[in-house]
Amino acid sequence: MAFLEVTRISKKERDSFSVHNITFSQHPFQNIAIAGETGSGKTTLLKLVAGLVQPTEGEILFEGRKVVGPDDQLLPGHPAIAYLSQHFELRNNYWVHELLEMANKLDEKEAHKIFRICQVEHLLHRRTDQLSGGERQRIALARVLITSPKLLLLDEPYSNLDAIHKHTIKSVIHEIGSKLSITCILVSHDAPDILSWADRILVMKEGKIIQTGTPAQVYDQPINEYCAGLFGEYNLINRDLAQKITGEGFPLPDNKLLLVRPESFLIVTAADNTFTGKVQTVLYWGSYFTVDVQTGGQLIRVRTNKKEYKAGDTVNLSLSAENIWYM
Repeated sequence: MAFLEVTRISKKERDSFSVHNITFSQHPFQNIAIAGETGSGKTTLLKLVAGLVQPTEGEILFEGRKVVGPDDQLLPGHPAIAYLSQHFELRNNYWVHELLEMANKLDEKEAHKIFRICQVEHLLHRRTDQLSGGERQRIALARVLITSPKLLLLDEPYSNLDAIHKHTIKSVIHEIGSKLSITCILVSHDAPDILSWADRILVMKEGKIIQTGTPAQVYDQPINEYCAGLFGEYNLINRDLAQKITGEGFPLPDNKLLLVRPESFLIVTAADNTFTGKVQTVLYWGSYFTVDVQTGGQLIRVRTNKKEYKAGDTVNLSLSAENIWYM
């Protein structure tokens, strides 16, 4: 029996479906991330799982029991499923410790363990109107965790945060799984943020799941340009240039393009299985550079940590066979 089982779930709003015919399951302590563009149905799906939105069709089972929607019970939601919206609210002019005590279902030792993991211990004697956005978010997270949930649903936890607070909340979310043994589902439109966290990723578009797999699968083997673009930059290479890059040993399927991530190209000295191009632009990104190379009538983006390249340089590129994916 799956920990969470979603079967053919749909939500119809007016004349269209915001979520349509979605099926997936989750095992205990398996981190699932839901990725997709704004309006793809991610938040609605999360609210359906939480029991906060009534499904039009389908069924959700949590630990073998049906999750009922607001039409079937007076107070919406499930006692063992915690949902944290990206639009969370904290009551103004409350002491933080008072706000947390109102929601607490744990003994003092366990509660303070959560406060420590959420990095809010030093904030307990502050007023809620004296907090930064990142501090307010961690307190809101601590508040749902002290209700002792088994499943935690996080809607866009990294949105509207500066780099420092974003790094902190990422660390907190990692520790929730490892130190509290709470199963999580996380929604994000900024998909690269979830690659290092998720065990499995569901990609949504127009209310449907269009690809599912491990982070490596959805990054290295996207089914279309939409999925490719969600997870970072990519090159789509035409048939003639692709044949030149891969050589005769790698026949190209009909009507397919070669998809290559920028970091899969290497700038090397001339040798077998290399091809030549001219550098057009070089951009600095802190820990790496992107080099745009014109070759075979196409512009190819290459990622490198070397800084010696400049516009006008002639360079040689190579590509290893394991980095080839056709689309």
